[in-house]
Amino acid sequence: MTGEVAVLGAGMHPWGKWGRGFVEYGTRAAREALADAGLEWGAVQSVVGADTVRGGYPGYVAGATFARALGSQGTRVTSVYAACASGAQAIDTARAQILAGMAEVVLVVGADAAPKGFFAPAGGDRPDDPDWLRFRVLGATNPAYFALYARRRMALYGDTVDDFAQVKVKNSAAGAANPYARYRRRVTTREVAASPVVADPLRLLDICATSDGGAALVLSSMDAARRHGVADPVRIRAVAAVTPRYPRTELDLPDIASDSAAAVAEPAAGFRASLAQGAYEEAGIGPEDLSLAEVYDLSTALELEWYEDLGLCGTGEAAKLLRDGATALGGRLPVNASGGLASFGEAVPAQAVAQVCELTWQLRGRAGERQVPDARVGVTANQGLFGHGSAVVAVR
Repeated sequence: MTGEVAVLGAGMHPWGKWGRGFVEYGTRAAREALADAGLEWGAVQSVVGADTVRGGYPGYVAGATFARALGSQGTRVTSVYAACASGAQAIDTARAQILAGMAEVVLVVGADAAPKGFFAPAGGDRPDDPDWLRFRVLGATNPAYFALYARRRMALYGDTVDDFAQVKVKNSAAGAANPYARYRRRVTTREVAASPVVADPLRLLDICATSDGGAALVLSSMDAARRHGVADPVRIRAVAAVTPRYPRTELDLPDIASDSAAAVAEPAAGFRASLAQGAYEEAGIGPEDLSLAEVYDLSTALELEWYEDLGLCGTGEAAKLLRDGATALGGRLPVNASGGLASFGEAVPAQAVAQVCELTWQLRGRAGERQVPDARVGVTANQGLFGHGSAVVAVR
């Protein structure tokens, strides 16, 4: 175990399509996190910003951008980019600074102003990037990519389009109770089925939107938390980040990376499972210890993949776990009690930070109508482009 840091404050800017700049969203989230921590901006010794590639130069130096927006006071700044894993790796950077004694109070901020439609490659031609090649050579945009996962699950495990729709129904019920969610309305399986097909078998309501939003955390050393009068804070106990292991490479989809026989063979454990295992080992826990999980539901079918990768059930058993109600609010182990990306949409550098905000509120017992009873341990998980990801374990 490498050490724990305290979560003193959590804050968010509501998700939506607001038509304003990412700096405004991140600054509001930061101020909410500072207020939640009971601290003034001057108490912050370091700012770690999760970068956005859509925000021009300010987006590439997000740490400095947010520090300037909050008021230049000489704080250390760091900027982190890891695609959809940016927020969690920003948390890991902040944790490392605290554990190394470089700072006692660190502010982590992620925010984005996303375009309409699905994300296209940014930053020009990148022929050395497998994800750029996936878009440009295969024509496999993200919805098509998600549909391949869904088709594989249907072929291997017998998952159905109704199973996928039930994930959306579950997450919309949780999102309806979350004031920060973009979509706050319950949907039915009939509504999912009636939505347009985007990439067969996935329909519009099976796939998350792109959104504007921001999230922030105030992290500190345990000593600083105690001096601040917080005797039992939520604690970050582990942050794991891994890349794939050969032969499961960046795409992590054997049925498009090799011959067609792979599509009907039992897939080997991929890097997402290794990611979860790394987080569990560092935290000294197992999936049996979890109270809840926040996972990266870019599509409904992908959420089911995470159940298995996190060890919540055996391979091919995710749909049964869902059908039994285990992952819904009130179930044995709620997944995406926040409403997930199904309810928020993607605001790329903010979403992994937002996941930890949700764990913080849940572990404090302050999640309102979506509260998981007696929550003590939570895990987050997400996957970034170019084949890497992150997982965070928080405890109380």
